[in-house]
Amino acid sequence: MNYEIKCSACAKSSSTLSEFQCSSCGKPLEVQLNFDFEVEQIRKNDYSIWRYRRFFPYVKKGEIVTLGEGWTPLVKLTNNVNFKLESLNPTGSFKDRGSTVLVSALHKLIKGAGGYVSEDSSGNAGASVAAYSARAGLEARIYVPENVAGPKFNQIKFYGAEVVKVSGSRNKVAEKAQETEKGRFYVGHIVHPLFRDGIRSLAYEISEQLGWCAPERIYLPVSAGTLLLGVIAGFKHLTDSKVIEAAPKIIACQTRQVSPLYHRFKNLNYAMPEKITSVADALVSVNPPLLDLMVKRLKDARGDVVMVDENEILNAFTELARKGFFVEPSSAVAYAAYKKQLENNEAPGDDSTVVVLTGMGLKTTLQPHGI
Repeated sequence: MNYEIKCSACAKSSSTLSEFQCSSCGKPLEVQLNFDFEVEQIRKNDYSIWRYRRFFPYVKKGEIVTLGEGWTPLVKLTNNVNFKLESLNPTGSFKDRGSTVLVSALHKLIKGAGGYVSEDSSGNAGASVAAYSARAGLEARIYVPENVAGPKFNQIKFYGAEVVKVSGSRNKVAEKAQETEKGRFYVGHIVHPLFRDGIRSLAYEISEQLGWCAPERIYLPVSAGTLLLGVIAGFKHLTDSKVIEAAPKIIACQTRQVSPLYHRFKNLNYAMPEKITSVADALVSVNPPLLDLMVKRLKDARGDVVMVDENEILNAFTELARKGFFVEPSSAVAYAAYKKQLENNEAPGDDSTVVVLTGMGLKTTLQPHGI
């Protein structure tokens, strides 16, 4: 077989695409490809992530559910810095890469069982899964924190999904979505391997848009870890296949309030906040289930983690807007981290760099006054 879905801890193979954790030890599953990336296999006239359809072998050609996601612009900021505008995906965030792959792979199975999709999200992933479920003709129930941002809540509702607000921690939201119920198919974007696997298309795109020459550094915001793990997997596939010479140094960017990866990676104690008040309201996973895997994969990739303060996020958000890039404050975390490393001489000023801008500014509840 040209792919396997295996446990990241005990290496046991999964027998079905719908599983989201190892049936033996309960640890996260990962997609393992058993073939090389070949540039010749790209579908040149398809300007969506499905130009790389051959590299997602578990999705059948006639079952693709798409809204035209992917192939987002790579826009030059300076001679050596580019922004990857993931905010221009169909639902306004990078999550569409995972949703299109996940829903394409599972919608026939779920429909055949007379089931519905269950997902937990702080907003963006819920909107994305709701949109692709609507496109596939699936019913969806999205569980969200009770303080979910208004624009994201509205977006989910407009797609026709049922929305359930859950009080308590982000983990409580996940627990509710995973409760056993007849016909429920939990497709939680954080733990489902197929969602995370769809994100590796981002690494393919960045490399292709730079002429198969990967940048030296990539900055991306990190909360639950799907973006980080997907991008690492994509660049690993390209380097293993000798399509690019070396993977970029990947810089995971977190807020001071929500920084479990930063603290674990640096071997520091992390005190979880009782209440999250950060403007980066899409970055809320204080105890992410993929934390161990994130640390392992980031260390294997020789990456790093940067933590930024609220004033740095707001300054970066405003600066981006003044340059014409209106993004979520959570996206501005990556640009804030880049600026911080540059100012502290922790990053060479002439390194080829990509900053991933993950979500659209129209999703924010921030008001212009005082900024």
